[in-house]
Amino acid sequence: MSIFGRIFSSDRELAETKYADRESASEKAARKQKTKDRATRARDVHKAARAGQAWEDEDRRRERARHG
Repeated sequence: MSIFGRIFSSDRELAETKYADRESASEKAARKQKTKDRATRARDVHKAARAGQAWEDEDRRRERARHG
């Protein structure tokens, strides 16, 4: 086995043993992005609900003014 083969295989073994129970950087980034996406989606839903309620309130006010 070449010197590079031994270096890379020992890195692989180290990763499989010492760091086996740790979250990888890519897993951590994906988890953080997912959390951020959920928060953004929640804000957007809340914003849309407020806009819809405002439209409904204004529509009711116009109807009352027209018939009242």
